[in-house]
Amino acid sequence: MCRADTDCHNSTAGLCPGPVNIQCCTSSDSSISCPPALNSASISLIKSSEGFRGSPYIDATGHPTVGYGHLCSTKGCTELDYNYPISETEGQTLLQKDLKTYEKCLDAAVKVKLNANQYGALTSWTFNMGCGAMQGSTLVKRLNKGDSPNTVAAEELPKWVKGGGQTLPGLVKRRAAEVELFRTESSVGAIPC
Repeated sequence: MCRADTDCHNSTAGLCPGPVNIQCCTSSDSSISCPPALNSASISLIKSSEGFRGSPYIDATGHPTVGYGHLCSTKGCTELDYNYPISETEGQTLLQKDLKTYEKCLDAAVKVKLNANQYGALTSWTFNMGCGAMQGSTLVKRLNKGDSPNTVAAEELPKWVKGGGQTLPGLVKRRAAEVELFRTESSVGAIPC
């Protein structure tokens, strides 16, 4: 794939026709996926924000949930092939599967470069709020318009703290942690793929 040579993250640059700064980026590691898996700081933030519950419960929005925030389609999460309570390892497996959806929709919506911590913070937010809310948000519009990413995160993430019309302390804490992670420097690129 021909990209600007500055976009050749975790890949080997080769020559493409066109301007000098355009390179053919080929993966130097076949295990690298795009969008990439979240880094450990991002996973830790999501797990600590969601908390772990081994048995199905009804979350604050009225949805059946289990593990680290896995939304079930049936009361009691009967569609899952697990015996309850599930182990934390089983919860982590569910979380990893769930995150793929949110990673992909974030990669499709955000058109500017994000480092691994910025990507992780926004994936945490998207996992919590949903792809539709993320895609239609002022946060994504401002990022794609070219506004300063750190400013956008600091101004927009704290707006997403309401549930049922009330400010929820858990969401205030989560958004603050997401802003902090977003603003943490990282030399590792994440998206766009």
